[in-house]
Amino acid sequence: GTEKINQAGVDHYNKFINALLAQGIEPYVTLYHWDLPQALHDRYHGWLSPQIIKDFATFAETCFEIYGDRVKHWITFNEPHTVAIQGYDVGLQAPGRCSIFLHLFCRAGNSATEPYIVA
Repeated sequence: GTEKINQAGVDHYNKFINALLAQGIEPYVTLYHWDLPQALHDRYHGWLSPQIIKDFATFAETCFEIYGDRVKHWITFNEPHTVAIQGYDVGLQAPGRCSIFLHLFCRAGNSATEPYIVA
């Protein structure tokens, strides 16, 4: 994102990565696993805005700079299809967007376009 780096978070993951390596475990790091900060969701309406890409790229580059000397395997998104379909088509996962023609509990979304924008 665009906010100051959370040093406590950096320290936590540094210790975690070092502990894995000390045990001979090669870390595989997923950059996005259903954990979009609420501030970014509010600012960009989740993954619907192309503006979020710059913030995500900055986040990824920061991770590469801080942890890249020890982490060699990176996964960008966990289950991108599920993010697009479950989150922006049928509304079963966060952020729960879907079209009313799918079911009456849909409060916001457009199942005809949003999954394609997000994907």
